[in-house]
Amino acid sequence: MRLKQTGLAGISTDPGAFEAFYRRHVEAVTRFLARRVDDPHTVADLVAEVFVAVLDSAHTYRSGRGNEVGWLYGVARNILSAEWRRVARERRLAGRIGGRRLLDADDLSRMEERLDAESTARRAFEAMAGLPESERAVLELVVVDQLSVGEAAAALGIRQGTARVRLHRARQALRHVPGVIPPTVMEGLR
Repeated sequence: MRLKQTGLAGISTDPGAFEAFYRRHVEAVTRFLARRVDDPHTVADLVAEVFVAVLDSAHTYRSGRGNEVGWLYGVARNILSAEWRRVARERRLAGRIGGRRLLDADDLSRMEERLDAESTARRAFEAMAGLPESERAVLELVVVDQLSVGEAAAALGIRQGTARVRLHRARQALRHVPGVIPPTVMEGLR
């Protein structure tokens, strides 16, 4: 079945016309892309993108400028160029990240020390995950960020007495988790 000389605009609204167009040209588009890309998954994705783009731009086809295959290859080239730009952008970004120097033994040692130093805070965050937000907020500010109860209350816009009550509730909820709340905080809340 040949499409009318008036253009391909009908394939965007007529599923039968699109299916016929697709069947007529899918092998040519696949070969076109396979000559330029060596990954079969990428080729399959690009073929699909080409035919989606065809649906969007079928109204731009003019038979006086060339045949369907030429126009279709133009669409495929545009899709392929966009893919190459995307891949180049990803490589540049990966290169920026990958261009960083590797950690040497001293760096690793310092990083391990930092991780060890923050292990209590990580345990605290894990234990606090089950607390109500209002209690967790006070506890984070006092235990993790080491603010006083008054400073935490000011940061949250609540009264100091409210902050103390919330901190007490959080402390009670977490008393079974060793090492989460420092002893100095536990002593100050009794």
